[in-house]
Amino acid sequence: MIETNALTKTYGTLTAVDHISFKVAPGEVLGFLGPNGAGKSTTMKMIAGFLTPTSGSASVCGFDVMKHPIQAKRCIGYLPEGAPAYGEMTPLGFLDFVADIRGLRDDDKRRRIDDAVRRLQLDEVLRQPIDTLSKGFKRRVGLAQAILHDPRVLILDEPTDGLDPNQKHEVRNLINQMARDKIIIISTHILEEVHAVCSRAVIIAHGRIVADDTPGTLEARSRYHNAVILQLDNPERARGPLEDLPEVASVELDATSGRLTAFPRSGAVPFAAISELARANNWTIHDMRVEAGRLDEVFREITQQPVVNQSVEKAA
Repeated sequence: MIETNALTKTYGTLTAVDHISFKVAPGEVLGFLGPNGAGKSTTMKMIAGFLTPTSGSASVCGFDVMKHPIQAKRCIGYLPEGAPAYGEMTPLGFLDFVADIRGLRDDDKRRRIDDAVRRLQLDEVLRQPIDTLSKGFKRRVGLAQAILHDPRVLILDEPTDGLDPNQKHEVRNLINQMARDKIIIISTHILEEVHAVCSRAVIIAHGRIVADDTPGTLEARSRYHNAVILQLDNPERARGPLEDLPEVASVELDATSGRLTAFPRSGAVPFAAISELARANNWTIHDMRVEAGRLDEVFREITQQPVVNQSVEKAA
């Protein structure tokens, strides 16, 4: 597994990462979330062995990344932010170079390069200089080198940055396929990506962990959890009866769209009661749905609070 213990990085008086501790087991895809400057990339660089911690430790597959760096890095595929590469090389030349460094030889080398090229759909740009590629293709080349040696651990910093929607979908599918037998950490600012690929989310702010839970459990902390959204004729007439329901705490009307949002009382699930009310009053419903919750709302609430201590905040 991946394990960090009080991992800390300071730059003079600035503490970028402040005593971060967590574990990631095989089969988990950990989404690493936080505002810009929260310490996400710095933490990932220390786990990957590219940055020396000021204090604390990180281990990968049982190898301390400082005491046994070569053994740890053999287990890791790392995609840093920006996907740096040698611009004068072609993707094929770059992957050949990385394969040599990784100790791949002969048939195994050709097979691994072919597999990475196929998975990332790089055939059409294989012989173009990397400097001439779009941001999306450069990102795909970076991801190809990360998976080239079939590592047990993947550390991916913004893996879909710069990709178009189709490419994002393909990369997310690839991550889901690889997640069955790998340990994966993904740093992302795209919250929809957490739903698409992550089984767990760690949120950090000011260099400290402020939440660690499943995406669904974090969403349940949103006031929109189990809220009912309705699009119907005469929403103003429906607002009062909705507010009278014991399961409903409040009702908001979006003046632009005409949608009503009925927010539940704590622990209540008002969908059935609202459905019965609509039938009894012969309301014409154009749309009616239940919200799972809004991760962006929870993210803002958690990360904008002052961090007092290192205790990990979890949903009850």
